[in-house]
Amino acid sequence: MELFERNPLQNILPEDGQVSYYGVIMSPDQAAYYFDQLLHHIEWKHDEAVIYGKHYITKRKVAWYGDEPYDYSYSNTTKQALPWTSELLFLKKLVEDTSGHTFNSCLLNLYHEGSEGMAWHSDGEKMLGNQPIISSFTLGAERKFSFKHKQSKQTVNIHLENGSLLIMKGDTQRNWLHRLPPTKKVTKPRISLTFRTIIS
Repeated sequence: MELFERNPLQNILPEDGQVSYYGVIMSPDQAAYYFDQLLHHIEWKHDEAVIYGKHYITKRKVAWYGDEPYDYSYSNTTKQALPWTSELLFLKKLVEDTSGHTFNSCLLNLYHEGSEGMAWHSDGEKMLGNQPIISSFTLGAERKFSFKHKQSKQTVNIHLENGSLLIMKGDTQRNWLHRLPPTKKVTKPRISLTFRTIIS
């Protein structure tokens, strides 16, 4: 089912998790400015994964920033957080002020066009705690974002707009998978900033 709910008090998941969609939280001009700044000044690198002993390098690029040089491990690879840039600190404060949650790190993803996406997964790393709060802030191309319940296989889809904010919390990561499905309809790039809190 397609959902375009902009009331963050209303959960877009039917059960076993909590996802709030705040819609667009900055002007198109601001979004264009910060997209350009991040595109050209973030230390982007191709993402890597080791699956069943085989090393993969993705077309998608990533970057990891935080309060401290935290190590972040997933897909059998480890990244060390870089110090915040002024642009990232501004966006972090915007997301925190809007959502009422605080974060100490951010994983950024750069999708050059619609053929680049993210497979089904959940963010269940121990360093995020039992009920992690993870934000997804979008700059650039609007993309479909999907959830799938791990048991019932029920799906929920939402379109993440330029300058929009989505928050996942509660038992979402325990009970739901999420993905960014590839599409031939999108030809422009998208940057996602997933702010999260690493537990020392």
